Amino acid sequence: MRKIVIAFLSLIVSFAVAQKKELSQARSYIKSGKDYDKAEKLMTNLIANDSASRQNKKVYATWYESVLGQYQQINEKIYLNQKYDTAAVYTLLSRMYRVAESLDSLDAMPDEKGRVKPEYRKNNAEQLDKLRRNLYFGGTYNVRRNKFKEAFGFFQTYIDAAKQPLFTGYDYAKNDASMPTAAYWATLSGYRMKDAESTLRYSKLALNDESKAVYVRQYICEAYLWQKNDTAYMKALEDGFMHHPEYAYFFPRLGDYYNKNGQIDKTLRLSNEALAKYPDHSIFLLAKSVALLELDRYDECIEVSNKLIAKEPELPEPYFNIATCYLNQALELEKKNEPRLYRQKLTELYTKARPQMEHYRSLSPQDQKRWAPALYRIYLNLNMGQQFEEIDRLMRTL
Repeated sequence: MRKIVIAFLSLIVSFAVAQKKELSQARSYIKSGKDYDKAEKLMTNLIANDSASRQNKKVYATWYESVLGQYQQINEKIYLNQKYDTAAVYTLLSRMYRVAESLDSLDAMPDEKGRVKPEYRKNNAEQLDKLRRNLYFGGTYNVRRNKFKEAFGFFQTYIDAAKQPLFTGYDYAKNDASMPTAAYWATLSGYRMKDAESTLRYSKLALNDESKAVYVRQYICEAYLWQKNDTAYMKALEDGFMHHPEYAYFFPRLGDYYNKNGQIDKTLRLSNEALAKYPDHSIFLLAKSVALLELDRYDECIEVSNKLIAKEPELPEPYFNIATCYLNQALELEKKNEPRLYRQKLTELYTKARPQMEHYRSLSPQDQKRWAPALYRIYLNLNMGQQFEEIDRLMRTL
């Protein structure tokens, strides 16, 4: 047992000696103004291989200085108009922040009397605050290169500095007007990675950038869709529609969801709300037309569809809706099984349906499964032999 204790103590001593030696060598590299990368390598090896070094402020402080030295070397090249690696500048700055934050967490630990007196915080915070804007530029630099994972990391560091104890007193959340825009770029980066968690992380803050809020709300919807969170997805769609009713993303998806779930009345309500603000908007008129048709409110559907045709004469759907209204009204009369009483009215309804469905056919010739059965009924009931035979032959091929 005594041998084991002696061996253990010897191991601790050897690690301490090695730590002191590596620190001394790293300090020599830093003082020489060269080989900052070698100094950093010594410190990262210590932290990786020695648990005691992970609790040693001097190791982290030396690591920070070694990264700072590399950063300053590249900035000197920039100043002298020499060739330099742009990506390396931003990577080093990001690493400086990470190292400084790790150092600060050790530096802020209470001493044996419970006192907290950070030794490095003030100088490091002042230094990094002056460079913080470059984190933002590092993020946009990577966005332009479609490196969204890297971009997100820069914006994350930029935004999260607001809650780091290292930057106590700077109050970035209140004083930095660029925070919402940085949050937007972070949200976009998460969205382009198809990472729901990253997309949502700063989305609330990103909504404060009013110029980009509509896109943020779209990304939020997509993130919930990826998570298969239907409740949150629908709520986000409704929120997006409430704030941006004219934007093409939210309304169609809300309408599709309501229609698929038999909530046609909600689609109609939504359409009316939108039309109250945008009376001639084609998408809202079309949605209302479809909803009224589904609710068997045929006269209203015809009225809305005609209004849409006057605005968008090349849009196929309103012609189909009008024709279907007339055909459904005819079907209701046929169900009464009194052909003599309603013959004239039925002829009138099929006559009105005919030009609408034929026009729909001309605009959507590929959609045979919709217009062929309807025209079959129309030509049959209007005794249009030649047209009926043509449709009859077509129906046999479908």
